[in-house]
Amino acid sequence: MHNFKELKIWNNSMDLAVEVYRLTNKFPSEEKFNLVSQLRRSAVSIPSNIAEGAGRNHNKEFNQFLGIARGSSFELETQLILSSRISFLKNEQFNELNGSITEIQRMISGFQSKLMS
Repeated sequence: MHNFKELKIWNNSMDLAVEVYRLTNKFPSEEKFNLVSQLRRSAVSIPSNIAEGAGRNHNKEFNQFLGIARGSSFELETQLILSSRISFLKNEQFNELNGSITEIQRMISGFQSKLMS
């Protein structure tokens, strides 16, 4: 079992989720139950699955949850691309978030490789 609070990937993904919440507060109110909800759920899913996997008994189980977290990161990335294309996000906001997501995706993949070796 791993202490998820000490994992850099968990901390980085928590920071990303906080930033998604902060930025989506500025989205149009009619998107509250649509795109905003989807963005927030996928952002929260990343650290949540990392934490849940860390609490499992075996690295194989942890690896499965890391895979789910990675999938959620790609879901979030897609939703952010859409948000940028419809001008809900400025280019610099999108670029910052996208850079964070890419780094988290790399970290998850690297951690998965380490767990399974």
